[in-house]
Amino acid sequence: MTALQRDRGTGKPPARTAAATAPPAAARGRAPRRKGVRRHWWFTPWLYLLVPLALLVTFTYLPIGDMIGYSFTDWDGISPERNNVGLKNYTDLFTRPELFKVFLVSGVYLIAAVVQICLALYFATVLSFNTKFRNLFKGILFFPYLINGVAIGFVFLYFFQPHGTLDSLLRLVGVDGKFLWMGDPDLVNKSLAGVSVWRYTGLNLVLFLGAIQSIPPHLYEAAALDGANRWQQFRHIIAPSIKPVISLSAILAVSGSLAVFEIPYIMTGGANGSQTFVIQSINMAFKFDKFGLASASAVVLIVLILIVTWVQRRLVPEERVELS
Repeated sequence: MTALQRDRGTGKPPARTAAATAPPAAARGRAPRRKGVRRHWWFTPWLYLLVPLALLVTFTYLPIGDMIGYSFTDWDGISPERNNVGLKNYTDLFTRPELFKVFLVSGVYLIAAVVQICLALYFATVLSFNTKFRNLFKGILFFPYLINGVAIGFVFLYFFQPHGTLDSLLRLVGVDGKFLWMGDPDLVNKSLAGVSVWRYTGLNLVLFLGAIQSIPPHLYEAAALDGANRWQQFRHIIAPSIKPVISLSAILAVSGSLAVFEIPYIMTGGANGSQTFVIQSINMAFKFDKFGLASASAVVLIVLILIVTWVQRRLVPEERVELS
């Protein structure tokens, strides 16, 4: 007679076996292991990054590596022969003043970039409060950034031509004179920098607006209860809260002023003292067939931008801003 039959005969509940009385795996703090499931999941994020990393290496880092290699040669861009000249190209860049003085032109664009950031910060602060037609003003200020750079260049060629639009506007306010906006070396870079301010102010405006709108409204309410005016709210609430975005705009401004190309190339082609470092490098490569020297120039430009960015990060370290 089995144990089950004996239990039935006596009226007692059947005895439980060890397997039946054991707690489930989840209750013991250990998840049940499913068969056939492998735990090699650590490489899954790299599968998603594989394609963008491949594109980045193919179209960014490999060309930069080739450019660095060309900078140590006298390659003309056509001949299959590439003679190694060592540091001669870099020596020419730093010992020939006519090749390095183009950075003075970048100084004009750097000043214009500071003006551009200040204007964008002012308009972003004003438009972040309750202002009539603020959406209309946002669209008007951002619209120049949406226009193609070639179209902007041709529009402002007519704007700056003698007896053109700008001269007509100046005559309306009593300023009558013959200004060669694109022909005078003392005016051409200031005119081109003004075009850059008009075009890129909208980009910084959008960055600043997005950062300002992330500030909790109760901070403004508390400041208003304490009697703070708009300037005090900007100084003690807005400026500290959007400091990382201001730092980013400063980095973009410095790198952009060193790498100016589109507007001066379209409007003047680098004539009358408006040649920038990038235009000079392109002329070296495609006009004078000095690809080695042009590559060295591009390498110097990259190194300068990295140094400026590093110095800026050291002077103004990135801080985490907590809004509460």
